[in-house]
Amino acid sequence: MNTKKLVAGMLFIGLCLVSQAQTTKPKTTSSDPDNLAKEYFSQIMGVASNAMANTKLYQFVYEWLGTPYRLGGDSKKGIDCSKFSLAVYENVFNTTIGYNSRNQYANVKPIRKNDLQPGDLVFFKIRSRSITHVGVFLGDDKFAHASSSRGVMVSDLNDAYWKRYYYNGGRPYEESGTMTANSMTSEDENKNLN
Repeated sequence: MNTKKLVAGMLFIGLCLVSQAQTTKPKTTSSDPDNLAKEYFSQIMGVASNAMANTKLYQFVYEWLGTPYRLGGDSKKGIDCSKFSLAVYENVFNTTIGYNSRNQYANVKPIRKNDLQPGDLVFFKIRSRSITHVGVFLGDDKFAHASSSRGVMVSDLNDAYWKRYYYNGGRPYEESGTMTANSMTSEDENKNLN
């Protein structure tokens, strides 16, 4: 896990240096730090770089990849699916969305699968009539979640297992409209706590 932090830190330091060195030259797409970061995370997560709208989201997910699953856990020693999605929203969007998957679903606007945007939540009913699992949509049908068998990982909504149990997508309500993964202002604070 420390290696991931070191690699991510070195990548962003390098990106900052490249950005600073290019302040006198016009930026090109191949050397733009945001594009470099998107390309890097795109390769790791299997999401097309043009589908990556929020580098902070992908960096946060990258830093948690491989964290073991622990029911009720909320740290890098172990985390469950709803605490992972809560951590994403608190750290990336400065928004609180609820503390378990059913509560999180109660605090979102349902979104059709075809309308999902990076940062939206995806909910599953695994061998149950109620919601039992949640993940964070990344784009290109990929989502990040804390799997009970493999910990924090990226999966594909088109895999037979996830297709079978997929229930719905959701986006937290916002007073002035629908929150997207691109918006990150202090107004994004969701009033639907608990």
